[in-house]
Amino acid sequence: MLSYKRSDRLGEQIKEEIADIIMHKIHDPRIGFVTVTHVDLSDDLKNAKVYISILDDSAKKGDTISGLISAVGFIRSELRKRLRIRYIPELIFRVDDSIKEGIRMVKILDDLEKEE
Repeated sequence: MLSYKRSDRLGEQIKEEIADIIMHKIHDPRIGFVTVTHVDLSDDLKNAKVYISILDDSAKKGDTISGLISAVGFIRSELRKRLRIRYIPELIFRVDDSIKEGIRMVKILDDLEKEE
């Protein structure tokens, strides 16, 4: 049986809770359609990089990031209510373009197949 680090398990739980908070609790018009793809929690549980995928155009990405940054205090307070941990990590939001890159790669492969 594989053993997982506490930071990995807690990171997954934080990911689910942040996704729920963004979807149901935050009503900022700057925040568009956001998907939380991954949370990278440091081993000391003090910092969490939250990777998000934004399905809006690039002009709205900046607005979405600024909306999330302004809501960090609210998100942390909601996490404090939902999680039973002593210290709520600092949240750092990062844009995850891996989904967009995956779609681009599939399109390239499809184009190569059509040429053959």
